[in-house]
Parts: sequence; structure tokens; C-alpha cells
Amino acid sequence: MGGFPGEKSPIFGRFQLLLLALAAVSYISTPAAFAQEVAILIRFKQNLEKQAQGELPDLFQSWKSTDSSPCKWEGISCDSKSGLVTEINLADLQIDAGEGVPPVVCELPSLESLNLGNNEIGGGFPQHLFQCSSLKSLNLSMNLFVGLLPNNISALTKLENLDLCGNNFTGEIPPGFGRLPSLLELNLTNNLLNGTVPGFLGQLSNLQRLDLAYNPMAEGPIPEELGRLTKLRNLILTKINLVGKIPESLGNLVELEEILDLSWNGLSGSLPASLFNLHKLKLLELYDNQLEGEIPANIFNLTSITDIDISNNRLTGSIPSGITQLKSLRLLHLWQNELTGAIPEGIQDLGDFFELRLFKNNFTGRIPQKLGSNGKLEVFDVSNNMLEGPIPPELCKSKRLVELILFNNGITGGIPDSYGSCPSVERILMNNNKLNGSIPPGIWNTEHAYIVDLSENELSGSISSEISKASNLTTLNLYGNKLSGPLPPELGDIPDLTRLQLYGNMFEGELPSQLGQLSRLNVLFVHDNKLEGQIPKALGMCKDLAQLNLAGNQLTGSIPESLGDISGLTLLDLSRNMLTGDIPLSIGEIKFSSFNVSYNRLSGRVPDGLANGAFDSSFIGNPELCASSESSGSRHGRVGLLGYVIGGTFAAAALLFIVGSWLFVRKYRQMKSGDSSRSWSMTSFHKLPFNHVGVIESLDEDNVLGSGGAGKVYLGKLSNGQAVAVKKLWSAAKKGDDSASQKYERSFQAEVETLGKLRHKNIVKLLFCYTCDDDKFLVYDYMENGSLGEMLHSKKAGRGLDWPARHRIALGAAEGLAYLHHDYKPQVLHCDVKSNNILLDAELEPHVADFGLARIIQQHGNGVSMTSIAGTYGYIAPEYAYTLKVTEKSDIYSFGVVLLELVTGKRPIEAEFGDGVDIVRWVCDKIQARNSLAEIFDSRIPSYFHEDMMLMLRVGLLCTSALPVQRPGMKEVVQMLVEARPKEKILAKQAV
Repeated sequence: MGGFPGEKSPIFGRFQLLLLALAAVSYISTPAAFAQEVAILIRFKQNLEKQAQGELPDLFQSWKSTDSSPCKWEGISCDSKSGLVTEINLADLQIDAGEGVPPVVCELPSLESLNLGNNEIGGGFPQHLFQCSSLKSLNLSMNLFVGLLPNNISALTKLENLDLCGNNFTGEIPPGFGRLPSLLELNLTNNLLNGTVPGFLGQLSNLQRLDLAYNPMAEGPIPEELGRLTKLRNLILTKINLVGKIPESLGNLVELEEILDLSWNGLSGSLPASLFNLHKLKLLELYDNQLEGEIPANIFNLTSITDIDISNNRLTGSIPSGITQLKSLRLLHLWQNELTGAIPEGIQDLGDFFELRLFKNNFTGRIPQKLGSNGKLEVFDVSNNMLEGPIPPELCKSKRLVELILFNNGITGGIPDSYGSCPSVERILMNNNKLNGSIPPGIWNTEHAYIVDLSENELSGSISSEISKASNLTTLNLYGNKLSGPLPPELGDIPDLTRLQLYGNMFEGELPSQLGQLSRLNVLFVHDNKLEGQIPKALGMCKDLAQLNLAGNQLTGSIPESLGDISGLTLLDLSRNMLTGDIPLSIGEIKFSSFNVSYNRLSGRVPDGLANGAFDSSFIGNPELCASSESSGSRHGRVGLLGYVIGGTFAAAALLFIVGSWLFVRKYRQMKSGDSSRSWSMTSFHKLPFNHVGVIESLDEDNVLGSGGAGKVYLGKLSNGQAVAVKKLWSAAKKGDDSASQKYERSFQAEVETLGKLRHKNIVKLLFCYTCDDDKFLVYDYMENGSLGEMLHSKKAGRGLDWPARHRIALGAAEGLAYLHHDYKPQVLHCDVKSNNILLDAELEPHVADFGLARIIQQHGNGVSMTSIAGTYGYIAPEYAYTLKVTEKSDIYSFGVVLLELVTGKRPIEAEFGDGVDIVRWVCDKIQARNSLAEIFDSRIPSYFHEDMMLMLRVGLLCTSALPVQRPGMKEVVQMLVEARPKEKILAKQAV
């Protein structure tokens, strides 16, 4: 077999080559090579150290230049054979490197994996990484990178995993991303990419995961080419402005296993039947689109499916019976569609089923009566349908049921006794049905329930004294039933109760004085019952009460003086009772939006604060009640002669308004060089029981409250003596700058248009405004305690805020912002949330103010672009500084900074933090270094509040997450702050 003598055989030649290769490896892996890699990594560390301007995380302490090899260093992995570095993992260390990734890293010849995720590394995409020719995995996620994605990414031919999520990359996905033949995973989630989904991604034939979610991309379709990715296991295209139909080609993705998520887009058309043949798929997420038509009948082919969510679309037809064959199904969300028919009976036989949400459809028939018998049900919501028949008795068989929601149906029968032993339930909403019978006493043993609503049914019987066991209840609605008997005193033992609505029943007996123990009660409606006796004086202890309605009962005695102590009361209705005596003067000092004491037996004078046209019909049916302008003995002053009161009130109001406006204009003209050509315009936003004369006299330097970028604020007084804050905006004309003039006008218009329409107790009230050419004045309610920033950071004695007050301020401000973001339409973004823009009244009730930068969002989803950075340094969300685009998450970040101020007592920027470090970074550094919480918390707050402070600290850190998508919504923030209320035992300790 060998060759001729003197010749080398081919086998020998190949053996020689192998020896040479081994020799080369042996040469590379010498101690000198190890020392070289030590030197490279030390230079890498020094570069990071220089950028961080301080100490690096503790991990780097193991990196020592005296070591012969880096393989035992933390964050470093080496090849088991060659001993060379193959992996650097420095994720989750909060490394601050604003100039980017040190280039020296690519001098490591065998580097295959670089993980720098979840740090604070900035700059553009590090182009020098293309020299890391062996790189297979690159993770730069959750950093501060900006700029365009690199087209020459295709130079990394061996790349298998690329994770760039959670940065601020902009522009389109470049074609180079379609030329990565080895790529298995591509994650570009939560950036600022604004192109469409490119079809060339369909060329990535080995791709197993594609995630482009949460990018403000341009409207565009799902490319048909994605159907070529036949090895794909995960496809996530959430909230990227997709439109058009779902292509049938996605049915070719037969290896889809984990998730197909096309939710939060604008997709339309029918559901492709091919999607329902993906037999390996576990999670199908298609919610929040505009899909229509019926659910395909071949749904039974989704044999591995566990979760289906097609909610908030326009689906019609019934639920296919084949859904009952999906034995692994755990979760089904089809809410807010136009589905009809019955709920398939076979759903009750699915063994792993635990969550069903079908609300806001047109389902009919009975609820399957054995639903819940599998012992795993946790959420059941079929509200807003047309369901009939009884409540299934076994929904809580699992003892794990959290939500039981049936409202707005035609459900009949009684509430099963089995729900008297459902300790896990948190929300029971059965209102507006046809339920009858009594309320099972055991239902009050649900110690975790925070809302129970059984209103608008035909329930009878009484409220059990067992109700005191529902200790976490915040809302109890039983109105519109046939309940009777006395109100149990035990209602006063529910410490967190904020809404108690029992009206429209047949309750009798006296109103329990124990209700005065409900310190957090905000709404008490017990009107239209058969209650008798006197109004308890103890109700005056309910300092948070905003709405009190006791009308239509048989109450006697006088109106308690103590009700005048509830300064935040906006609605008081005591009409249609048998009350006697005077109206307490203290009640006349409250600023009501609704007040009614008609049809009683009251006498004496009407307090001055109530004697105005706004409440002209509030005193009818009290013949012995006199208007305050008349003597107590004058029969002409009787409120029973209503014509005098109404006519006189309107005439006086009209006269005062005309005279007041004329005097204002004349006075201002005199003060402004007698310019008789100027024409003033006044706009009022509230029905006010006084005229506006005297406002202009407030423009005196002795009355200046403060001055800012938009103008100067004066303390003024109206003709009735009410203190107001008058904001005079800087005149743009004096600046001689057209852009300044436009900005000035825009600021004024934003504040007027926004505030003039808002109605919330935690939003500062704009009373009226005056304009004349460039002179503009805004008149607000005066806030006696100034701003939160002033009070929190003032060094004056006695200006500190205790923890309960700080919590109340945080919660109130959060509720105001939640109103702007969620309840007011169109949505309003404040754009300059900070402690100095949260004003405090005499009771330390917070009012969000200064809407000069506010933006109104006509369409949700994309935010608003600004032409320059607006906001205040220290409060601006990190992504905003790069993109000049505001969303509700920008406000939430700023509010998170305010929460950190409340917890720490420090300003957003302090010298002690160091250069370039704000309060968010300072707090994170303290936590990262495992410092004592006492070093973070405001030392003026006693340590027994630290547990409660920790709860608010967590909320603040959530709000200031670097990734906008990780920040909660304002309604979630409100809920978290409600749950973070100071504990009663701590408040008792403070009182001692």
C-alpha cells in the first residue's frame, strides 16, 4: 500500500500537517499568551474605570494584573482545552461607560461571547466589535446606546445570538441584518426604531427567535417573507404599528413552539385558518387589534396550546366547540369582541383551566354549572354579556379563586352558600343582575377581598355583623336592592373602607356612630332608605370624606357642627329628611360643588358662603330658613319665597360681574400708561359666587410668591376676600423674538386649554384668565403651603413633613396624574412633573400644577415629539433626552423621582451625589452596594416607618426604570401607593 522508496505517503503528509497545527496551538496557549490576555483585560478594566470616574463593581476586584491567567476571574470563562478566554459576562452590574465598549476587547482572539446587558453603557453601536471575528453571542441589551443600527453587522459571520433590546437605537433595520446566515436569535425589543418590518429578515433561514416588540415603527404589514423562517420557535411583534391582514404564510412556521405574539397593533381582516394548525404552539397572543370574522373551526389543531388571548378585537360568531378538545388550555381571553352564543359546556372539563375572561361580548344562555370543578380556577370574568341562569356553585372549589366578576348580565337565583368559604377571593362583582335571596354571612370571611359589589339586584335580608371580618375591604356597594334591618356597627371596623354605597334599600334604625372610625372613607351614600334618629357627630372625624348623601330618610335633629370640619367635602345632600335648627356657619365655609338641604324643617339664616345663585334650589321646602342678607325676623328673607332669592341672586351676580369687569379694565388701563386702545378679554372656567374686582391690585412686588421661567406669581384677593394666586406670564413682545413669542403663546394656550377643562380634586383649579395683547394673567386657587419642593427641602424649623403626610401627598398627586393619563379624554401629558409643581393647600392636600408644557394626545400609542428638551434637569426620563418624544411613561419617570425625593428627603441633584449623578443613580448605587436603608431614608422620619418607606421606594424605582416598558401605568402606581399606606399600628405609635 505504501509509496516508492524515498517518497512520503499521503497519510504521513497529513500527519505532519496535524503535528504542525498542534504545535501552533501549543505555541498560542503558552504562559506568554495567557499573560497577554491578562494585560488585555486589565486595559479593558482601566478603560471602564476611567469612564466611570470612580470605583467599578466588586466583581472587578478579582481582576489582578499579577495573575498568570484570567480564567478564574469573575465574569470570565475560558476554553477547557486551549485555556484562552471565550466569554466575558459583565451583565447586571450598572457599569457606567458613556463612551462605549472599550475597543481592546477584540484583541482576545478566541472571544465567542460578550454579555454587557443591563448596564449604563452609552454611545453609538461599537463598530470595533466587528473585529471580534469569532463572536457568536453579543448581548448589549438594556443600556443607553443611541444612533442607527449598523449595516455592516454582517461582518460577524459566526454570530448566533444578537440581543440589542432596551436601548435607544433609531432608524430602520438595515439590510445587513438579513445577511447573518448563522443567526439563531435576534432581539431588538424596546428601542426607538421607526422603519417597517423588512422582508429581508425572511432570509435568516436558521432563525429560531425574532423579537421586535415595543418599537415606534411606521405603519406597515407583516411581510409574507417571514413565512420562510421555518425553524422559528418564537415570533414576537408586539406593539410595532402593524396593519393589514395576518399573512397565511405564517402558518408555515410549523416549529413555532413558545409564543406567537402580534398583539397591540392595528391588524385587520379575518383570522387565517393556517395559524390554528400550529400544533406545537403554546401561547397565541393576538389581542388589541381590529381582527374580525369568526374564530376558525380548526382551533382543535392547537394541541399544545396553553394560553389563547384574542381579546379586544371585532370577532363575531360563537366559540367553536373544538376548543373543548384543547386539553392543555389554561387561559382563554376573548373579552371585548362581538361574540355570541353559549359558553361551550365542555370548557368545564378542561383539567388545567384556571383563567377565563369573556366580558364585553353578547354571550347568552347559562354558565356551565360544573365550571371550577377541576379545582384550579383563579379568574372568572363574564361581565357585560346576556347570560342567564344560576351562578355555578363550584367556581371557588379550588380555594384559589381571586376574581369573581359577573356584573351586567341577567343571572338569577341566589348567591350559593359555597362562596361563604372562598378565602382567596379579592374582587366580587355581581352587580346589575337579578339575584335574590340573602347574602351568605360567610361571604364576609373573605379577608383578602378589597371590593364587593352586589348592587342593583333583588337581594333581601340584612347585613351580617360578620362583615367586620372583611378587614381589607375598600369598596362596598350594596345599593339598589331590598335589603333591610339596621346597619351593623361593625361597618366601622373596616379600616381601609373608602366607598360605602348602601342607598336605595330599606335599611332602618339609626346611622351607626361607629362610621366615624372610617378615617379613609371618601364616599358615603345611604340615601333613600328608612334611617331615623340623628346624624352622628362622629361623621366629622371622617376627614377624607368628599361625598356624603343622607337624603330621603327620616333623620331628625340638627345638622352636626362637626360636618364643617370636613374641609374636602364637595357633595353634601341632606334633603328630604326632618332636620331642624340652623345650618352651621362652618358648613358655609366649605367649597361645595353640590349642596342640598331642601325639604327639611331648617330655620335661621343661610351661611354667607352658601347664599349664592349656584345653590338656588338647595333650600326649597324650609319655610323658616332665611337668606343671610335679611334680618332673621324679616319674612321677606324667607327661603320659602324663592323668587326673591333666585331673582336677586342672578341680578346681583350679573351686576357685580359687569361692574367688576369694567373696573378691572379701567384700572389696568390707568396702570399701563393710559393706553385706551387696549381691549381686555376674560374667560371664566367655573361658576363663581363672586366678582373678580381687585385682582389687578395684586400685581404688587410686595405680594410676589415666586418667579419662574414662564412668569411671576402674585398673591391676590378677590372681592369676597378669597386669596388667589395670580400668574402673570412674561411678555414675549419684550424679547423681540418671534420664536419666543410663539413659545410664549403656546405655553399660555397649553395651560389655559388644559386646566380650564380639567376637574379633579388633585389638579390645581384655574378660576379664570385675563388677556390683552401680550399681557396674560391666570388666576388660580391659592395654595397656602406652597409647593412640595419648598416644604420638603426647606431648612426652616417646622417645615418637615411626617411620613403619613408624605404618603398622602404622593397618593393624591398620583391620582391627579392618573386622571390626566387615563380618565380625561383626550389624554393629557404633563411633561414637567416635579416636586415644585405639586402645590399643597392648607390641609396638605396635593394639587398638580403648572401645565405650561402640557401636551394633549389625540391618539394613543406614539407619544408626541418636542422641538427641544422640555422639563427639568433631574426629572427628565433618559429616553426623552435622546429622542425629544414624550409619552405617559415620561411623566411616570418624573413622578418616580418625586417619590424618591419623598423617601430620601433629597433633591434630584445634590452635590453629595457626585458629578453627573442624580437621585435615581444615587439610590441604585446605595442599594447595589448593599448599604443600610437608613443611609437612603430621610433621617427626619422615625425608623418605625422604614417598612412603609421601603414600599414607596420600590414604587419609585419601578417608575424610574431605564426601560419605559418596565414602568407601571399611573393607575397601577395609585394602586401600589394605596397598598403602601402607613400601617395603623405605626400611626398609633406615632400618636403616642
